Amino acid sequence: MLWLKNVHLVDPGQGISDKASLLIKDGKVAKLCRGEKQLTEEEVLMTLGVSELKDVKQVDGEGKFLFPGLVDAHVHFREPGQEDKEDINSGSRAAVRGGFTSVLAMANTQPVIDTRALVEFVRLQGERAGLARVYPVAAVTKGFQGRELTEMVDLQKGGAVAFSDDGLGIQSAETMRLALEYAKLTGCPLISHCEDTSLAGQGVMRKGEASARLGLKGIPASAESVMVARDALLAGETGGKIHIAHVSTKESVWVIRAAKKLGIDISAEVNPHHLLLTDEDVQLTNSSYKVNPPLPSREDQEVLLEGLLDGTLDMLATDHAPHTWEEKMRPFAEAPFGINGLETALAALWQELVLKDKIKPEKLIELWSLNPAKRFALQGGTLKAGSPADMVLFDPEWQERVTAESLESKAQNTPFLEKELQGFPIMVWVGGKLVMKNRKIVEKQ
Repeated sequence: MLWLKNVHLVDPGQGISDKASLLIKDGKVAKLCRGEKQLTEEEVLMTLGVSELKDVKQVDGEGKFLFPGLVDAHVHFREPGQEDKEDINSGSRAAVRGGFTSVLAMANTQPVIDTRALVEFVRLQGERAGLARVYPVAAVTKGFQGRELTEMVDLQKGGAVAFSDDGLGIQSAETMRLALEYAKLTGCPLISHCEDTSLAGQGVMRKGEASARLGLKGIPASAESVMVARDALLAGETGGKIHIAHVSTKESVWVIRAAKKLGIDISAEVNPHHLLLTDEDVQLTNSSYKVNPPLPSREDQEVLLEGLLDGTLDMLATDHAPHTWEEKMRPFAEAPFGINGLETALAALWQELVLKDKIKPEKLIELWSLNPAKRFALQGGTLKAGSPADMVLFDPEWQERVTAESLESKAQNTPFLEKELQGFPIMVWVGGKLVMKNRKIVEKQ
């Protein structure tokens, strides 16, 4: 039993951005009261079915925002096989500390998540962690080989909510076409990592003046955009459901905008680091800036933000990709691609976009809660009565320095390490269960 009062509720699914009080019972929102009118003691007792207020936990959220739990449609938890980088438990801890109550875990583990048993393993490991809801994304092709399709219907029955060979672009257009056809039997989206490897070659950052100045091999923007165009056309031809991962170029935005106008069932995500950093920020001595797709040009970045604001791009996703410190300490050209994002993403965007009035809080939560929940048919995304009580109490004034010691993730490959950010979740509930309080994980009893 929980009574949350005096919060500023931001719930785009209900069109609410207002002062509110909420009652939580049996893991769900039992009642919501918005505006200046507050719940009376009698209403609280009657709704929750108790005789005394002492039986109700009360949280006063004066000066704080309450958001529906964030949904991250793109994380890499590395389990099974690479638990030295991250495992499902540590990844789940990082997720809830960052305000994420649901995550989609990608399939590029060792072994690849291409059988029902492995899908069920990921799902059950998430349940054992008892923190964020962990939804498995299964592979499109067996072993990520790009040839033979997985048994998608069986994988869905095991708990898969989408299919992706993320980490590798599917190079064969015919394989992608067949995959889009087959995935229609499940109703699940196919998540495309759009990268033409013949164009990307051995590049390590975005091709341009910055790569030339640093003497690093560049990846042209076309390595992404030509594959976005291919997959959009294939989705249109097959009537399939496509989701474009980590969009990073202006040309990709143009293609997605045109595809939507044609009625193609396409959605797309943007990563925070592509909105906050550019190729000009790349440092040879810090491979945390080495990501795939690479950091964009400033012009690309401006178009990405425009695409989010006008609805061309549907959601935000971290692409949380943890690596060991030793791997990321290699020379820039030799280090693996990837950034640790779950614990810093919301604060970084709040500080750099919301506080600078480039995006409204309501739009931010639409992009990071409502839209991904709807696209992948997940519970959550709203706090209307009867919905799961997946909630984030957010303090816009909370300032914190990001340190290796403060991170719940096993990895430290973030460009925000040793930097101070403002605006953090201070309490998080999943299904009405308190899992994070005052920036600390609530340990199992």
